[in-house]
Amino acid sequence: MSARAATLVPVTAPLRTDPELLTAIARGDRGALEALYHRHARWLLVRLHHRCADADVVDSALQDTFISVWRSAGNYRPEAGEAGAWLWSIALRRLIDHLRRRPHPTPTATLPEPEPLPPPGTPVYDLLSRLPADLHAVVQAVYVDGLTTAETAVLLGIPQGTVKSRLARARPLLQEVLR
Repeated sequence: MSARAATLVPVTAPLRTDPELLTAIARGDRGALEALYHRHARWLLVRLHHRCADADVVDSALQDTFISVWRSAGNYRPEAGEAGAWLWSIALRRLIDHLRRRPHPTPTATLPEPEPLPPPGTPVYDLLSRLPADLHAVVQAVYVDGLTTAETAVLLGIPQGTVKSRLARARPLLQEVLR
């Protein structure tokens, strides 16, 4: 192959890591934001839909997530954790923001379907699978997703006192399983 022919062969740029993309976004690189969006939007959308059945609210929360990423990419610190976890925390907070703005629905007897359990045999699966659905949703939001009781109340559409009482009911059940 001649030197001239070698220059015509397209060279594909290596895929950038999430921290590299976030650094580029912090410098104003819109292409990096697009790449990060394409890499993470689908799974974020699925997880947000597990938390809220209203597609419009979920879509708005996802868009607000990436607006927040654009504005705060410089705040991401790789040593603090994975970029995906950082994105999920932003997405969950944006969802809660949108749910807070909605008028309060009338109470219903049905609970939102909890997110699918982790794979069988994992410690989290063993814990959550033994809880009633009402306790499962609260425990997952507070202990797995790291939300406050106020955020959990908004997310699940129940009073904060109910969140606290369900956590109190779940604790002894969790302690029995952990023994």
